[in-house]
Amino acid sequence: MDKSNIFIISGPSGVGEDSVIEGLRKYFSIERVITTTTRPMRKGESNGHPYYFLSLEEFKKKIGADEMAEYTQEYNNNFYGVTKKELERVAVSQKVGIWKIEYKGVITAKKKFPEIKSIYIAAPSLEILKKRILRRDPSVSEEYINERMKYTREWIENENIYDFKVVNEEGKLEETIEKVAKIIKENL
Repeated sequence: MDKSNIFIISGPSGVGEDSVIEGLRKYFSIERVITTTTRPMRKGESNGHPYYFLSLEEFKKKIGADEMAEYTQEYNNNFYGVTKKELERVAVSQKVGIWKIEYKGVITAKKKFPEIKSIYIAAPSLEILKKRILRRDPSVSEEYINERMKYTREWIENENIYDFKVVNEEGKLEETIEKVAKIIKENL
């Protein structure tokens, strides 16, 4: 099944990929690819919003049955991934599919689904990224910041896996959204 209406949008924490995705709604009718996870459901969440929630046993059954398009075990020891069925649901939706995924998942996705274009959202610098994370939650620990910066360096080292890169400059979110929308229009 052709999945060329699906676009990966990803970037490290604090670059603004969620804001970009929301801004794209001005340009397109969007269908989000919903990730499946083994992490516990939090207050205000429900199955399908923002994740499909499974037990570890159920998730491993899906892996064993080759039902996962991609998956990974994250630093918090929970599994995250997308089922093949979910990609098919979005592919037939007649909408622009948006798949938010971290870079390790992009590596797998690009091998399995080369028709899916990937867009890397980057911050202008690590220092600006650090400021954005602190602005979002001033109470985060120095340890958390250092962990995020280390993980961000891994993203930067792997940015060549993406088809496109858009820098989300400070105070220029609308321009970033326009650039991403243009990439999508040109590749639909």
